[in-house]
Amino acid sequence: MKKYYTAESVTEGHPDKLCDIIADSVLDECLAYDPASRVACEVLATRGRITVAGEITSRHIPRVPEIVERVLKDIGYSTGGRMLDVLLHRQSPDIAAGVNTPLEERNGQSLGTQLGAGDQGVMVGYACDETPEKMPLAVMMAHRITHGLTMARKTGQIPELLPDGKAQVTVEYENGRPERLDTVVLSAQHRDDVRPAELEQALREKVLIPALRALPPDEDTRILINPSGRFVLGGPDADTGLTGRKLMVDSYGPFAPHGGGAFSGKDATKVDRSGAYMARYIARNIVAASLASRCQVTLAYAIGVTQPVMVEVDTFGTGTVCADDCLAMATRYVFELTPAGIIHALKLTRPIFAKTACCGHFGRADFPWEQEDRIKALQDAVL
Repeated sequence: MKKYYTAESVTEGHPDKLCDIIADSVLDECLAYDPASRVACEVLATRGRITVAGEITSRHIPRVPEIVERVLKDIGYSTGGRMLDVLLHRQSPDIAAGVNTPLEERNGQSLGTQLGAGDQGVMVGYACDETPEKMPLAVMMAHRITHGLTMARKTGQIPELLPDGKAQVTVEYENGRPERLDTVVLSAQHRDDVRPAELEQALREKVLIPALRALPPDEDTRILINPSGRFVLGGPDADTGLTGRKLMVDSYGPFAPHGGGAFSGKDATKVDRSGAYMARYIARNIVAASLASRCQVTLAYAIGVTQPVMVEVDTFGTGTVCADDCLAMATRYVFELTPAGIIHALKLTRPIFAKTACCGHFGRADFPWEQEDRIKALQDAVL
């Protein structure tokens, strides 16, 4: 049975990603000086103006103008001619109370250093055995294209490129496995004086061929490069950017549902971020332990409560040892699912988040939620 799945990725210069990077850079600076910082930072970027807003409770006051200027410069945008609005205030005392004094403690259960969830919500993690990264192949290839596009620009391999860009990859699946590359779309911002045919040839040779090695194009693969014909004006000058508007790019594309909570700009007491990282950690270890070839883990939390109100595992019929409800029970046994436990297990008080903001939060070995270090514990729990 044939199916087609399409995954998307965008470069760091895309206006939405620019906002995500600024928000996570604000978070990182707060954590670098105060690991207990509570941050919920949102960014909007449009022509000539950037707005940074949200709630921050920290012993450090982030130097937002310096952060914004540094991010713009690092990405490759001009730092002049832009107005900056900074609209930050402290976290709501009601939310802070629910996090600091969770429901269980208010009901007389002594929890010591436990934290309540910073919000309600549903978080989804996914893993599969299609790639060494335990990610869907289409997703990984889309991210490799945009990463290659950025590297070709920054290293001078293709000097005509500008920071904005996006990629889309459609893969044909046969009986649940990737069989052939159907369509590739690449849109790359460029200088006004570029020769389109020369740019297209450079993009094919220096970006697409390396990025698509895992499933090379065949004679029927459609490759569309700058299908609009011209892409000179880009970034926030062309399109308003906003944090949290690339949820499926950040996660698993069409291969798994999304709980709805954005990641960037939030500290780890916000379980829509930390819970999604934990769900991915669990799913990857289940697949790495050969307990399933595909796995989706869903967690749900209530604000001010320590334990998740739901833990669900779905292996889509690929489980090898026990049923999905058995894996869900093993998950509760092997993994610490309270907010404090997640923060401790994944070391989420470190300033590591600006690196997550572009090319996906999952499938990159340098993040702690990608470690396959619970394989034996899971196997022991179910065997």
